[in-house]
Amino acid sequence: MRAVTWQGRENVSVETVPDPRIEQPTDAVVEVTSTAICGSDLHLYRLLGMYLEPGDILGHEAMGVVREVGAEVSTLQVGDRVVVPFGIACGRCVMCSAGLQSQCETTQVTEQGKGAALFGYTSMYGSVPGGQAQYLRVPHADYGPVVVPSDDEPDERYLYLSDVLPTAWQGVEYAAVPDGGTLVVLGLGPIGQMAARVGLFRGAGQVIGVDLVPERREMAARHGVTVLDGANPAEVLERVLDLTQGRGPDSVVDAVGMEAHGSPFASAVQSMAGLLPDALGRAMTENAGSDRTAVLDLAFSLVRRGGTVSISGVYGGAATPLNLMQMFDKQVSVRMGQANVRRWTDELREIVARTDDPLGVLDLRTHRVGLSEAPQYYQTFQKKEDGCIKVVLDPTR
Repeated sequence: MRAVTWQGRENVSVETVPDPRIEQPTDAVVEVTSTAICGSDLHLYRLLGMYLEPGDILGHEAMGVVREVGAEVSTLQVGDRVVVPFGIACGRCVMCSAGLQSQCETTQVTEQGKGAALFGYTSMYGSVPGGQAQYLRVPHADYGPVVVPSDDEPDERYLYLSDVLPTAWQGVEYAAVPDGGTLVVLGLGPIGQMAARVGLFRGAGQVIGVDLVPERREMAARHGVTVLDGANPAEVLERVLDLTQGRGPDSVVDAVGMEAHGSPFASAVQSMAGLLPDALGRAMTENAGSDRTAVLDLAFSLVRRGGTVSISGVYGGAATPLNLMQMFDKQVSVRMGQANVRRWTDELREIVARTDDPLGVLDLRTHRVGLSEAPQYYQTFQKKEDGCIKVVLDPTR
């Protein structure tokens, strides 16, 4: 089969690799019909190569048709149309039973001290081959895959159940927005777009979205979001205070993460770590404050006293400094973490299936291209060129 493989820093290529096969009785093999490039994939593309090997198959947002099932899989049939959650969970352990599927005790990558295994996401998370490919082996297929209608609706109706929607939904859930309250979403990439829409859908009185990119602001505005240019944090703070009676928003979602603009020192540390030999790069990432925290700092400055900051953007530095004095003085609550995808998908599946498309899932993808064009569109997405907000790859092309 053909698959998108990591070959080095800012270097991916589509290669012919062996087809996946059933390895455990709880496996399934899915023929992928759509698979997306995520902002988290860009972290691998540029920064986290020290945790990858040339030839690793990327991607963790995929859906398709079941082509083979293991002997112990009774929840799926060949021919089912399914979405595959990005995290791999068993559904039976203590963590899964508590709705913390991202901490699944069966698939935890304990040798790395990490939570549940992820598709296509480095040795830190199990080195599981990813979904940017023609076929995907799905472990724990008796629990993970989400069956969706086999109708004429485009894949984009359901594809975002793999990551974007559950991540956004959890981010807003964790943000604890009061009914009629104000939510600020920092970063209007795919997660931020959906977090803003979810906030309005769930009853926020006002959602303010902040981003540097005009096309992202325009998309969010189409869905009722008040948008601000994020180029000047001081101006953002002043404008948000004006919109919230000088108090600040009840809740803030950081949908950016480690690669925020505006942190030149941390940016240099990140770049240095990415260029070092793997062992040294890992040591720097794990022991230095390597994240760019400009957006997170802004979140804590914006949120009202007693408010909540929810972190959906991925951070990778193990010693990143935070302004604890400010956080303590303002009595800020903080929640964060990988999305517990299967905790949210049953409810979300019903919402996205609605004919009125209340979350606008059909207005997120800006580019749908063949799998062979992945190298070009990793670059386009990274550089935010051509109005690129969400890229979906079609393995049949």
